[in-house]
Amino acid sequence: MSEFDELLQKLLEQKPELTRSDIEEQIKQKKEKIGAGYLTDQGALFLIASDYGISLSEPLKVEMGLKDLYAGAKEISLETRVLNVSPAKQYSRKDGSPFYLRSMTVYDANSTASVKLWDEKANLPGIENLKPGDLIKIIKAYVKSDLNGSPTINIGSGSNIEAVDNDSDIPTIEKIAKDVSEIQEGQKDLVVSGIIDGMVNTMNFTNSRGEPGKALRMRLKGKDGTSMRVVLWGKDESELPNMISQGAKVRLLGVKVRPGNQGSEIHGNESTMINIEGGKEAEPLITRVLSIATADNGNNMILAVDNKKNLYNISDYSNSTSICNEGDVIECMPSKVYGNSVTLDSNSFVRKLENDESIPSLSQIRTKISDVKVDRDYCIEAIVLRVPERREVQTKSGESISLSEVFVEDDTGQIWIKGWRNQARLVDKCELGEIISVTGLSAKAGLEGRIELFLTPFSKVTKKN
Repeated sequence: MSEFDELLQKLLEQKPELTRSDIEEQIKQKKEKIGAGYLTDQGALFLIASDYGISLSEPLKVEMGLKDLYAGAKEISLETRVLNVSPAKQYSRKDGSPFYLRSMTVYDANSTASVKLWDEKANLPGIENLKPGDLIKIIKAYVKSDLNGSPTINIGSGSNIEAVDNDSDIPTIEKIAKDVSEIQEGQKDLVVSGIIDGMVNTMNFTNSRGEPGKALRMRLKGKDGTSMRVVLWGKDESELPNMISQGAKVRLLGVKVRPGNQGSEIHGNESTMINIEGGKEAEPLITRVLSIATADNGNNMILAVDNKKNLYNISDYSNSTSICNEGDVIECMPSKVYGNSVTLDSNSFVRKLENDESIPSLSQIRTKISDVKVDRDYCIEAIVLRVPERREVQTKSGESISLSEVFVEDDTGQIWIKGWRNQARLVDKCELGEIISVTGLSAKAGLEGRIELFLTPFSKVTKKN
């Protein structure tokens, strides 16, 4: 009789009202809930026994793989590689006493698992020096279930982690990395690579506990040209270099793929590690000013283009661009450049240059409606076919926000232009039959798969005579 059958028999002896078929069906449900590839039949059996308050005393081998983990296992030892490591954080127990907790994700040839290091183990000597791909030995740990029922390795007072310097069959980080084009919804604990597609920015939000937080947002493009939205919760710009060029290579360690409003999205958290090409210092940027919009705080929001027809969104927090007019060629020293997002602050400078014919003008970079593609930024010129419509839209959180939309066409096609919140007022005054020039539009997939253009804080609508 196999070890699995012996354990199953022990469970059935203590729960005679159950049949083998009942247990097999529950094993199937456990594996479906936790995800394919993360749980063996034997591991699921231990979770089921725990649900019934039964302890299967027969231990697995002391040296095991991640796929063999089950809640309740004690003094387990295993060899694995580091996927990512989060900073240690201090929390308070119910009695007010403090404790430290650090999280890691580890992997072997077959699976991944979360590791929690408690109290003094959160600051083990050398833990800060561990890098993704490092081989480690986890010694005398215990296993508990997390909120999703997945087994989690816990490093307590009697446990330890040691760096290992020997050959291993566990693949390196480079071998498990996947291109954006290769990942699928539902996958987790991934190493994903791609290139920056557009801007990188920080989002402020309030979590379910009413606490403020930040998240990094970007898009990554894969080898096949498709791009995917990325949200890294708990991350901000402090983890990025000051200079990230358009098309920079990115690798994210410890992310998952979730459904979003416009297709699959990559989501990460505080434990996610970011490797991104870039430099500590920003470099001078020479562009032509295409349009200047003014934000609610009075800052200039400039759309500009370089000699390679790359569009840039320049946020001026220092009033450095007050000398600029639309059409000017300027040189600026930004404080930060993230893809096509440029920040000017008190340490930046801006100066006008002589006209450079190699840098295109607005008329030269306008796009015909028939050439618009999803997830790109555009400038267009078109005629208004319908009077703009303004309406209030209720969000899931109960917030009411304004949406204005106008239907336009050029000699190649028709398209909707939409503006949310403050951008809604940009199209409100457009009139039927007018020709308008619109800069800084973002193309997204709308209803029934049709492409729609959305106004951004850098957009400007100009009526043509």
